[in-house]
Amino acid sequence: MTDSTSRALFERASRVLPGGVNSPVRAFRAVGGSPVFIQSAAGAWLTGADGTKYVDYVGSWGPMILGHAHPDVVKAIGEAAARGSSYGAPTEGEVVMAEHVARLMPSIEMLRMTSSGTEAVMGALRVARGFTGRDLVVKFEGCYHGGADYLLVKAGSGLATFGVPTSAGVPAAIAGTTIVLPFNDVAAAEALFAERGSEIAALILEPVVGNMGLVPPEPGFLAALRAITAKHGALLVFDEVMTGFRVALGGAQAKYGITPDLTCLGKIVGGGLPVGVYGGRREIMQKVAPLGPVYQAGTLSGNPLAVAAGEATLKLIERAGFYDELEQKSARLEKALVDAATAARVPLCVQRVGSMITPFFVEGPVRSWVDAAKCDTKRFGTWHAQMLARGVLWPPAQFEAAFVSIAHDDAVLEKTAEAARAAFASVA
Repeated sequence: MTDSTSRALFERASRVLPGGVNSPVRAFRAVGGSPVFIQSAAGAWLTGADGTKYVDYVGSWGPMILGHAHPDVVKAIGEAAARGSSYGAPTEGEVVMAEHVARLMPSIEMLRMTSSGTEAVMGALRVARGFTGRDLVVKFEGCYHGGADYLLVKAGSGLATFGVPTSAGVPAAIAGTTIVLPFNDVAAAEALFAERGSEIAALILEPVVGNMGLVPPEPGFLAALRAITAKHGALLVFDEVMTGFRVALGGAQAKYGITPDLTCLGKIVGGGLPVGVYGGRREIMQKVAPLGPVYQAGTLSGNPLAVAAGEATLKLIERAGFYDELEQKSARLEKALVDAATAARVPLCVQRVGSMITPFFVEGPVRSWVDAAKCDTKRFGTWHAQMLARGVLWPPAQFEAAFVSIAHDDAVLEKTAEAARAAFASVA
C-alpha cells in the first residue's frame, strides 16, 4: 500500500498535473492504487516521500545501469554545472561524447544529439524520408517509439495495414503514413515490401522490445529485416533508446550482429539526464541541416550537464567485466522469479535479454503483442502490490520491462527473492 505522504502528494499533484503525473505510466493505473513519490535515490535503492526504502527495478525506465547517484556521474554533473548549465553554443564535451558513441557503435558514422529519445526518433525518420524521397514508415505492433503523432498508432484490421490513431488528437491522415506489422513475423514483412516496398522510407523497430514487456527477436528475424529493407531501398532503423548500452556494450546491434542504417539512442547515453541521439551512415546524416535540406534543431541539444553525465557513464560501463557481472546479477533475478512462481504454481513466463526482464503472467512464450495481450493483468497488479508492500518497486505495468543495475548486490537480490516468494504465494 502506498504511504500516506505519497497519497497526499498525489492528491495535490492531481489538481495541477493531468492524472497527477508527468508521464502516464507513473500514475499506477495499470496496477491500482496511487504512485510512490520519491525523495531521493542511491545505488539500487529509492527512498519514498515518507522515508521508506524500496529496491528499485524501474531504474528511471532504463538509464540507471550504474545505479542511482553514482559518485563519478554526480561529480561530472557538478563540475559541469559549476561552469554553466547551458550555452546555446557548441562545446568540447559534446564532441568527446559523440566520438565515444561512434567508437562503441561503428554503424554510427555521424550523429546528431537531441534532448529525448522521442526527438531522436523523429529526427531519424525525418532524415530517412528526406534521404529516400519516400513517405511511408513501417513499425511493429507493441513497439513504442515516443510521442510523435505518426507513431502513436496500432494495427488496423489486417496483418499489414495503415495505422489507426491510439491517441486523441492524432489526425487519421498522419497516422495513415505508418503501416503496422506483427512483431517476429517475417512473412508479413516480406508480403508488405513485395507490394509497397518502393513507397517505404524506413522500417523502425526495437530490436529487443521493452514496451510490451521484454520480447526478444526470434532467431533470424532481424537478419531477415535487414535483407528485406536493403532489397527494396528502405532504411532499417533500430530504436535502441532502451537497448543501447543496456543489452550489450554496442547495443542490440552488436549482440545480434546486425548493422542498421540509422540508430536512435537515449536513456543510458545521458547518464540519467535528458539526452537523445540519432545517427548512422555518413551519406544519410549529411542530409541533416546545416549540411543538407532536412531540418532539425533543439535549444538544449548537446547540453553540457547531460553530455558530462553521459560520458562519465560510458567510461564506467566500458570497464572489463562490467557486462559479465551485470549478466550474473540479472540471471540470478530471473531464476528467483521462476523458482518463486513454480513453487506457488502460478503460470508465468519470464523473458530476459541482458539486464532487461519481464515476468509475464501467462504460459508463454511471448513472441508478439497478440501473445502479450493474453496476460493476466489483474493478477500482475496484485503481485505488484505485494512486492511493493515488501519493499520492492517493480515497473507498475505488466507491459513494461524491468531493469537491473550493477548496484543490485547480493543482499538486494536476496531481498527481492524473498519478496517474490511471498508475493507469488499470495496470488496463487
